[in-house]
Amino acid sequence: MQKNIKDFVKGERIEGFYLIKSLNLKTSSNNSKYFDMIVADASGEIDSKIWSIEDDQVDLYQQGDIIKIRGDVTEWMDRLQLKIIKHRNLELGDEVDYKDIVPSAPRDEKQMLAELEENLKNIGNSEMRELCLKAFDLHKDKLLYYPAAMRHHHSIRGGLLFHLLRMMETAKALCRIYEANEDLLITGVFFHDLQKLEEMEANELGMVSGYSKEGILLGHLVQGVREVRELGRQLGTSEEILLLIEHMILSHHYEPEYGSPKRPMFVEAELLHHIDMIDARVYDMQKATRDILPGEFSEPVFSLDRVRVYLPVLEK
Repeated sequence: MQKNIKDFVKGERIEGFYLIKSLNLKTSSNNSKYFDMIVADASGEIDSKIWSIEDDQVDLYQQGDIIKIRGDVTEWMDRLQLKIIKHRNLELGDEVDYKDIVPSAPRDEKQMLAELEENLKNIGNSEMRELCLKAFDLHKDKLLYYPAAMRHHHSIRGGLLFHLLRMMETAKALCRIYEANEDLLITGVFFHDLQKLEEMEANELGMVSGYSKEGILLGHLVQGVREVRELGRQLGTSEEILLLIEHMILSHHYEPEYGSPKRPMFVEAELLHHIDMIDARVYDMQKATRDILPGEFSEPVFSLDRVRVYLPVLEK
């Protein structure tokens, strides 16, 4: 079992599969080429070097590759550094678990996808159910690995799927309390961020390389409304239901400065906004306190208006 980067110790030799997070070809003082890299796994990252790169090796790797490496953990300017002495690309037969390599949702992606499909099949309103399942079939492959964001909440492999499922559980609970329409709220949860799958460009590691042209020019709210309208046209969905879902997509950011041209105008739309905010902010708070001790404060969290999150001292 390979060692996590966060557990590396100066002086040890390590071997395993790691992700190339950044890669630059440089020239040393003796005019020899070398790779200046940051390699990463799900636990962290480390500055790394591959020395003496020959001319026919300059295109050997690129950012985003997973490679097998053997190296010595050293120290440079009070920071750990990895001197890579042996390396190769992935080969057929290599067994690599993406969860070890990149930050991933804490649940198995196939189980999450099956749970999402079951939630959609349980929607009582036939028009909403058909609309959701039509979209599910179109996007289920990408849902296995897409993050919910490029940098902020749930920016992990499978993060969007994890986000949707947690929101749906919250939605079910709030519908019981406030007597809201569960079919409509579950449908709104499913569609509210679904077009992030087309807004962002990501690989199967869940790494976002940028935004699509439509993502830049329109954004996932407008893309989402357009998809619902088109799928509804194909299925003959009633105008009332389409309008409700479109309004929920457009209003879930709440404020014009965050992209919403309308504020929520019915209960399920209002609940959708707050459920989305709860899940996003709780995720960021829990992430910020993951590596600190009870009684300590996190570093300022940009997505939480630079709040330093406190981890309470409580008995379990």
